[in-house]
Amino acid sequence: MHLKNIRLKYFKNYDQTEVQFSPEINCFVGSNGSGKTNLLDAIHYLCLTKSAINGMDNLNVQHEKEFFTIFGDFELEGKEIEVRCIFESGKKKQLLQNGKAVEKMSEHVGLLPVVMIAPDDTQLIKDGSEERRRFFDAMLCQLSKSYMDSLVRYQHFLKQRNALIKQFAERGRWDQNYISIYDKEIINLSKEIAARRADFIKDYEPLLKEFYAEISENQEEIGITYETQCLLGNFEQEFQSMAQKDFILKRTNMGIHKDDFIFEIKGYPLKKFGSQGQQKSFVIALKLAQFQIFLQQKKTKPILLLDDVFDKLDDLRIQKLMQLVADHRFGQLFITDARPERSREILKEIAADCTFFLIEKGSLKGWNQ
Repeated sequence: MHLKNIRLKYFKNYDQTEVQFSPEINCFVGSNGSGKTNLLDAIHYLCLTKSAINGMDNLNVQHEKEFFTIFGDFELEGKEIEVRCIFESGKKKQLLQNGKAVEKMSEHVGLLPVVMIAPDDTQLIKDGSEERRRFFDAMLCQLSKSYMDSLVRYQHFLKQRNALIKQFAERGRWDQNYISIYDKEIINLSKEIAARRADFIKDYEPLLKEFYAEISENQEEIGITYETQCLLGNFEQEFQSMAQKDFILKRTNMGIHKDDFIFEIKGYPLKKFGSQGQQKSFVIALKLAQFQIFLQQKKTKPILLLDDVFDKLDDLRIQKLMQLVADHRFGQLFITDARPERSREILKEIAADCTFFLIEKGSLKGWNQ
């Protein structure tokens, strides 16, 4: 699979841009703030229908404009797929495949797998459990439509239950008969989703360990522990016993939205005991394992987006990562770098078609100097 071209209009700092891509390596170079990451984000939109950076679509419209469009042509398993993403202020976002409107954005997710490695990925380790749940749920949603459907249903019932609890608090009375329908859905969906997360980690963890060993000279043992109460035999009883706490705190205090994925090194939490270098290696391994499991399960190499990695990684990790590229472990790559000479030097030894693009203030052109 690869992206053949992209056409942008009023997307972030791009007025109107059209560019053809190499099916192998594409490197966007230019000063900070020129729009390199914005191009990666546009590709992310085409694959996953949303930004990797801004959660609200209107934040991606160019200043003083009312809309943006992103068009791209993909080649997937010998077939041409044109994807159009159109957003206009005050209207519902539109997505079209080969000119046909996609009714639900979730129907598109997973068709064009993508993996992005970005400078702030270490927040997966440093931040709270919500970031880690979002990371693994995003993977599972690209891999399984049924998982996404279950997760969406869970989020719907959780929102409804929390709203009902707030009503109970305002009235000063808990109504178990009224809330029981939401309890049943949340309990059943929690069991289902937790079981699927646990099964996924069994497949994913060996890949994580493999890549960590490849990109790090350290051979310390690493791993992931999935923490959940939803697979306990008495989960339903425990959930019901939380009614008083839910009433006091005005929210649901058990369910898969409370789960966590604990990253470990030598049996201890990586967040507390891992060095900066170990954390960087772990994060890269997380993303490369994501790439590999997509390849295994979807039988196609995802697009790989590397945002500013040369500036954030030390020479050892850059060398290890580029060795994987040189071994043709990946498919189409998009790389950003603020220092063109560095990119040239790093990529010159790789036997692959590499196209450079110079970006200046939202203007993009081929660069062969």
